[in-house]
Amino acid sequence: MSCCRYQLYIPERLSNCKSKYGSSLMAPPLLLLKSKLAGIRNIGYCCCLSQRLNQLSSHDPLWKRHCKKYWLISEEEKSQRNQTWKAIFISTYSDLGRYIRYYATLKKAWDDLEKYLGQRCPRMIGSLKESVREEDLDAVEAQIGCKLPDDYRCSFRIHNGQKLVVPGLMGSMALSNHYRSEDLLDIDTAAGGFQQRMGLKQCLPLTFCIHTGLSQYMALESVEGRNKYEIFYQCPDQMARNPSAIDMFITGTSYLEWFTSYVNKVVTGGYPIIRDQIFRYVHDKECVATTGDITVSVSTSFLPELSSVHPPHYFFTYRIRIEMSKDALPEKACQLDSRYWRITNAKGAVEEVQGPGVVGEFPIISPGRVYEYTSCTTFSTTSGYMEGYYTFHCLYYKDKFFNVTIPRFHMVCPTFKVSTARMVSGDAVVLI
Repeated sequence: MSCCRYQLYIPERLSNCKSKYGSSLMAPPLLLLKSKLAGIRNIGYCCCLSQRLNQLSSHDPLWKRHCKKYWLISEEEKSQRNQTWKAIFISTYSDLGRYIRYYATLKKAWDDLEKYLGQRCPRMIGSLKESVREEDLDAVEAQIGCKLPDDYRCSFRIHNGQKLVVPGLMGSMALSNHYRSEDLLDIDTAAGGFQQRMGLKQCLPLTFCIHTGLSQYMALESVEGRNKYEIFYQCPDQMARNPSAIDMFITGTSYLEWFTSYVNKVVTGGYPIIRDQIFRYVHDKECVATTGDITVSVSTSFLPELSSVHPPHYFFTYRIRIEMSKDALPEKACQLDSRYWRITNAKGAVEEVQGPGVVGEFPIISPGRVYEYTSCTTFSTTSGYMEGYYTFHCLYYKDKFFNVTIPRFHMVCPTFKVSTARMVSGDAVVLI
């Protein structure tokens, strides 16, 4: 009878097979067949069907693919461990088997991040903590009375967050009078910040900024309008009398999506490295304009800690890069005199701003030189855009003036949820 007709056992059921067929059966089994037996969790019974299949299951090269696919085991690591591929797979599964859906994705993200930062932000690597044990995660669950999602647990089996230092692994942002740098919290610190108060019930902090007190939280249960495992910045409702009225700026739908998407932004250069820190500016590749030999490009960022939903106040910062081509003639050197902005919100309301220089400076641009600066703006709507031009004068021909286009760049507030409880008068609570 073909073994493909059976509902095959998962590894946890192998003990029954062992008692019947002997202790030589593999645990867990290898993916032996390519068609209906595909799926490493569904072939536990295959080796029990015939002696030949049992023999095939011990063919070591067959385990190599799965060691690399699920556990990212390299040839070098195998040599160091001095074990067969089968033995490595089995021992690793016995420790990390519950995370087989997530481990390779998260391990690759951590490896990519470490390699990238090792070349560009080496001191940040020193802040990473070693992995925690399974029993440590179980103890935290018992302490807070909530189950941790497996993707979160899996990540902490690789690295236990980082020390509370600056710069933070999860990105920085700096303005003239404001600084934010978010650390990825270790499991004990996160558990210590677990929330049970109204407005943040059963929420676990993932990040923390020692300068602003800002955290990103993960909801461990679907309460107060949140989805289970949703990740967000808290945003107190400034118009409500009830202190538990907290709006939320959503940053992720699961830990796996939240962490890997951030890492991808970092390692692909989507976030710039500035002064040995990761800055969370987003650059639209189409947001570039060239006038003659001068190119202007813009990247933007939303600042949740300076924003609110009630009242509607959405704070954005933008970073502008002005560069003259290195092939330009020396006589093309020029100096910025003034700026003009046309600012449009989502309702179509337009504001025009004109003034001398930029951030109090009058930069000189010459062939190959780059000038960058940061500024900010606010909108009463959830989105808006800016565009304009700079006026320069030539240094060699002082009576020659010209305008340089600033490309239109859009700023959009992330998805948010309003508080489920808003105090409108006295002790009345209104659900919205």
